[in-house]
Amino acid sequence: MKRLSLLPQQCILLMSCLLVALEAVPIDIDKTKVKGEGHVEGEKIENPDTGLYYDEYLRQVIDVLETDKHFREKLQTADIEEIKSGKLSRELDLVSHHVRTRLDELKRQEVARLRMLIKAKMDSVQDTDLDMLIKAATSDLENYDKTRHEEFKKYEMMKEHERREYLKTLDEEKRQREESKFEEMKKKHGDHPKVHHPGSKDQLKEVWEEADGLDPNEFDPKTFFKLHDVNNDGFLDEQELEALFTKELEKVYDPKNEEDDMVEMEEERLRMREHVMNEVDINKDRLVTLEEFLRATEKKEFLEPDSWETLDQQQLFTEDELKEFESHISQQEDELRKKAEDLQKQKEELQRQHDQLQAQKQELQQVVKQMEQKKLQQGNPPAGPHEQPITSIPIEDDKVINHCIQSWMTKEVVRYILTLLILCFRTHPNFFLPLEKG
Repeated sequence: MKRLSLLPQQCILLMSCLLVALEAVPIDIDKTKVKGEGHVEGEKIENPDTGLYYDEYLRQVIDVLETDKHFREKLQTADIEEIKSGKLSRELDLVSHHVRTRLDELKRQEVARLRMLIKAKMDSVQDTDLDMLIKAATSDLENYDKTRHEEFKKYEMMKEHERREYLKTLDEEKRQREESKFEEMKKKHGDHPKVHHPGSKDQLKEVWEEADGLDPNEFDPKTFFKLHDVNNDGFLDEQELEALFTKELEKVYDPKNEEDDMVEMEEERLRMREHVMNEVDINKDRLVTLEEFLRATEKKEFLEPDSWETLDQQQLFTEDELKEFESHISQQEDELRKKAEDLQKQKEELQRQHDQLQAQKQELQQVVKQMEQKKLQQGNPPAGPHEQPITSIPIEDDKVINHCIQSWMTKEVVRYILTLLILCFRTHPNFFLPLEKG
């Protein structure tokens, strides 16, 4: 009977396995007879068109982002609509610095390209759409420059904060030694040749002579403009302008010197470019035309500029700003410390619960073991080969143990009563005889 009851279950299980196997086995198809399927080796796979004017730019952005391991994993699970809608924008904060730098370069190039399209003869709808896109991209770049200034300021305040915190850990003698070293490095960094005013005649003539290898007496603004319009688009864009300041920056910063900070050098480069743009870029489109450039060379400031103050000659932040920054840092550290304490408490509570469960498990196993030993002592045969020992039954909760104990107690009581009846029968055989009627 037991075997007959198991037969339907075995049949159902067998049918399930067959269905899974049939579904998993692929159908054998003669691929030589199927047209239009398969990929020919070496054939270029065309990506779907995004439907955007800046399709090529978007593809370049994706190529750059795929060089970042974290973002590449996100892109593998995203479709083109998620990219177009901007759902992945929050992940940009996690990409590496060189990837962000490359993205900024691509964006500047795209803005320049769009400006060229605006100047071409196109229908009014496209002009309007592209104009709106240019304004949005230009606004993004302006906000990016502002963010870079803010991040640099925080960087400098963090440097000073960490320096002061380090000094607090030193004794008086070592502290004075560190202070002297710090002042000496500041003085050494400030001891550099004169830095020309960015965009002035002296600064451009220095580039003309040292970078271009031309006679300074033959300096010609128009020729200079065409020499440094690298992509020949008729504009000096931000990258082409920043390249003009390399010679000036090399006077102040050397990556081999301990006292020179390359982060400060990039901030100096940004300040120089912004200064020239403010003076030369009349229509504020972040591009310098030949007309704008020549008009700037006719100004008095081009011939007799004011002196240029480098970062080491300026106060980058006040004591009040530093205190506010340190207060914010302290608040963040307190929050992190509190979170760490909460996590530690949760860990301890989980460990306590684990230990408690382990103790309960051991206690229940001990009870079952004692029950098994008592059963053996009473003369019951040990478990047969086809019977599962009680100790091998997994103990999951108190209900199982209580059930086992109650079942065992019931059997023991019955056994005890039967034993008493047998003893009574042996000692008093007439005890079980029916009573005779009167």
